[in-house]
Amino acid sequence: MSAHQYDEGHTVAGWTGFGIATVGTAVAGAGVCTVSAALIGGGLGIVVVAVLVTWALHLTGWGNPPGRRDRAQWGMRVRDPLARAGHAGCVGCRLAGRGRPSEEYTEETRQPVPVGETAG
Repeated sequence: MSAHQYDEGHTVAGWTGFGIATVGTAVAGAGVCTVSAALIGGGLGIVVVAVLVTWALHLTGWGNPPGRRDRAQWGMRVRDPLARAGHAGCVGCRLAGRGRPSEEYTEETRQPVPVGETAG
């Protein structure tokens, strides 16, 4: 049985960004320990790359907005069909010129998701 009722961030974009950012913070941490400005700068550069890679993957459909989604959209290898239009209230989509402001996102535009179902 599932411990949670909805999927939250289990995406290719999220895990890829997490992995790259982990390497970046480890390099920056090693730079702090060795008092090396080059390693600190390199680590921070890797973190910036992580942000850009995550954003690019999100915009191509490999990242989903937070919140409730249909169970068919929970898999890691499932692309988000609504990525081209953008996600309501998503800062990354708005920076890319996509998406709708939150106030335009109404209940009619949402797809219904059964609440209370558990994995079985």
